[in-house]
Amino acid sequence: MSKVAIIMGSTSDLPVMQDAIDILKGFDIEVEVDIVSAHRTPEKLFDFSKNAHERGIKVIVAGAGGAAHLPGMVASLSPLPVIGVPVKSSNSIDGWDSVLSILQMPGGVPVATVALNGAKNAGILAAQIIGAADKCVLDKIIAYKEGLKMKVEEGAKSVRSGQ
Repeated sequence: MSKVAIIMGSTSDLPVMQDAIDILKGFDIEVEVDIVSAHRTPEKLFDFSKNAHERGIKVIVAGAGGAAHLPGMVASLSPLPVIGVPVKSSNSIDGWDSVLSILQMPGGVPVATVALNGAKNAGILAAQIIGAADKCVLDKIIAYKEGLKMKVEEGAKSVRSGQ
């Protein structure tokens, strides 16, 4: 079974990152969750990033606020795809510092970046990456997207009939 790691800089990021955890579990994808601080536990960050693939991890979702160095540092060390989630934190500049820290990576060190507090989309993207090589997950993603389409169509029908 494919596994996705969801890491964050501190426990204060968990309420945002929970959306990624929930969506991945909904696709029956195994999730490994941990706190890995780029600034307070750099040795752990190095070990985690260099060895995640040896534990069966296929994708890393990394969320951080403020300076938000975690996703970029993980991407610099890991051979795995990294999805960065900028988290709006109490000490941030309305979240822009996090967004720009994750978005503006140098050539050769890509981080797929989602919207501010966009952990749900990070989870969906991680599932789609897994689904590219796992038909069971792919089928669940197809069904999920069909469900989104049906909700829109139901809403449109409701709006049209209410006029």
